[in-house]
Parts: sequence; C-alpha cells; structure tokens
Amino acid sequence: MFRPHSPQFINLFGTSALPNNELQELALGLCAAQAVVQPKYFYDALGSKLFEAITALDEYYPTRVEASIFESVHGEMAAALQQHGIHKPCLIDLGAGNCAKAAYLMPHLLPSQYVPVDISVNFLRDAAEQLQKTFTALDIVGVGMDFSSGLELPKEVQREGRVFFYPGSSLGNFSPSQALHFLQRITNPAQGNARGLLLGIDLVKSSQTLQTAYDDALGVTAAFNKNMLLNINRLLGANFDVRQWQHVALFNQAESRIEMHLEARCDLSVSWPDLHRHHQRDFKSGERIHTESSYKYTLDGMTDLLKQAGFSQLQHWTDPKSWFAVFWAAV
Repeated sequence: MFRPHSPQFINLFGTSALPNNELQELALGLCAAQAVVQPKYFYDALGSKLFEAITALDEYYPTRVEASIFESVHGEMAAALQQHGIHKPCLIDLGAGNCAKAAYLMPHLLPSQYVPVDISVNFLRDAAEQLQKTFTALDIVGVGMDFSSGLELPKEVQREGRVFFYPGSSLGNFSPSQALHFLQRITNPAQGNARGLLLGIDLVKSSQTLQTAYDDALGVTAAFNKNMLLNINRLLGANFDVRQWQHVALFNQAESRIEMHLEARCDLSVSWPDLHRHHQRDFKSGERIHTESSYKYTLDGMTDLLKQAGFSQLQHWTDPKSWFAVFWAAV
C-alpha cells in the first residue's frame, strides 16, 4: 500500500536561537564605526512573510521576471541537466523561503530528493509541510541553517547527484569576492559530489528601476528593513525602537549595488547585555546602519565569476529586456 512521505526537518542551530559566535558577530557589526548588520537577520518569521509580500509588489520585478524565465525555458533547463547525466537530482534549495520557485520546477526536474535550506526555521518547517501535501511521494529533508557561513549538510542529504538551486539573485548579497568564495564551496568535492548549480541573478539596468524596486510606495520594504531591529532585539536582548529609524535605499553606481540602510531619525542610544558587561551604542541623527548590499552583474561578469569558481559548460537564459538571468553551471 502506498504511504505518503512526511518531510524530515533538521535544525542545525540546535536549541539556541543563534550560536554565541554569531551573536558576537552581530554585536561587533553594531559597534563598528560604520554600523552594519548582515541581511540574513531580516529573516525571522515575520521578516520571511514580509519578503513574500515584497515579491508581489509591482515595483519588485526580480521574482516576476525570474518566474517568466522559468516558465519559458524549463524544458531547456531540464535538458541541460540531462545532458550531464543528471536525471533525478538531489535538489538543494538555498534560501528556500516558501519553496514556491522549486515547486514550479519539480515536475520538470523530477528530483529524487528535495532539500530546502533556510535560516528562518519555523517558516521553512511550515513551507516544507505544505509542499509535502502536493508532492506526497517526494523525499523532502528541510534543513535549518546559516548556509552563508558553511555548506556542510547533514548525512540525511544524498551525496550523489547534488544540484544546488540559488534563485532570486540572493548571491548578490555577497560582495564579488565573498560570492567567489561561496561558489567555490559548491564546487569543492567535499560538499558531496555536486554536479551543478542553477542560479538566478539580477542584471545591471537603470538606477531608477533598481532603486524603486527597493523602496516601494506602500512601504513594505521599509517595514521589512525595520523589522530587522525587532529581530535583533530578540536575539541580543537589545532595545531598538523602530519608530526612531527610517528606511533608506540607494544605488551605488561605483560598486554596482543597491544599498539598504536604516537611518536614525534623532540622536539615540541602544543597549544590550552579554555575559560580561553591558553594551551601549550611541547614534547621531542621520547616522546609518548598513543592512543590505545587492550587487548587480553583467552577463560577462557573472560568467567570469562562475568560471573562476570552477564551473564549466555554462548556459544562461534571460528575459526579453535582459533584466534578469538564470544560469546553469556544471561542475
């Protein structure tokens, strides 16, 4: 008798909300001369839902345009994998969120195992459970982890036929040198015989189009940005007041990146405890916390980066306006 699978879920954070070394990293970033917080801290349960809302906005084109590429070329994507002898991949979805992008591709890629990976543990658990109801026979292993600092997956994940799936241009959150290091982790044989990468990447375009995508009229992106402060309050025991901060988005043309910041509306102080002493950081009115960089690439630039990382036999597909690209990169 057929028995549907139940998704496995492995939380590599253990029982703590965040390891001590990452709490220290977060605190050091807040204390730096130019305060900075990594964008992974956007994604608590509410932050994940706010990002879902962002993807539905008219201004935020990346999700919509990437989906149109998937719809147009999913057959070619599946053929690219098959040409490399990959017929039933272990599909490892980095930053899976609600798993919707992978769900669209599953009837075409026919994975033997699906591994959604995300830092937002409870959100991912719910998404994996919902996905299992649609793909009842699929082996799903959800993994709660911070993959930005390492890609060592648990033993429950198949080692053979691994295809990494990193859509949404999230690679752009890394600087080019960090992105190279991250991509080299995938090509490293120690990662478990990875066969390739399906990568979505945002391309260079007009600064107005880029800036509007990160500063929508409804203020959803502003809420997403400011919610990070509430997450920091929970993680560090800090006392940020979101009413004292405003969202800032700008395009840094010299670095080819969108930047998001939180700007102090007035002079203020923020404090938090640790095991040894009480920390306090004073912010002047107009002083900023850098919360995200999103680098934009040319096709040639991304091709060169993938080759440097050890990928070969590259293919890419774009939308008619060349706003976004999806790459297949074999290992």
